[in-house]
Amino acid sequence: MAIETLKGVKKIGGFNLVDMDALRETRPDMFRPDGSMHYHLFEKDIRPFNFIYVRQDVGSISFTLQRGPIQEVGVNGCQVDSLIAVAKFMIESLNQKLSCVENEMAILALKNALGWLESRRKDREHRKVEGTGAP
Repeated sequence: MAIETLKGVKKIGGFNLVDMDALRETRPDMFRPDGSMHYHLFEKDIRPFNFIYVRQDVGSISFTLQRGPIQEVGVNGCQVDSLIAVAKFMIESLNQKLSCVENEMAILALKNALGWLESRRKDREHRKVEGTGAP
């Protein structure tokens, strides 16, 4: 299962990966006896500082995406490149076990996508519009 490639991973693309299963063990106060979460605690203690969440028990990954220009609202989520970086990491991990040309091509395509997004970011920094709503 691909989600298992993220087990034990702490960061990707500069962002923490929150292991929700481990959180259940370290912060039982955040969960009700039936296993559901006290979302007000999650929204107060976890979401403002972390943007990628993994649940091994149900095989899910969730992302909080940036809302608004960083210079105006600060960092409140990750960018699309974080989703690409997670997908690339997962395919690379799987490819270490079951290497094939198709995986290699997918990895190359994701590296290219990340490269183009980095190029865009550098251009925006050069034009001094990075983190703003300007085109």
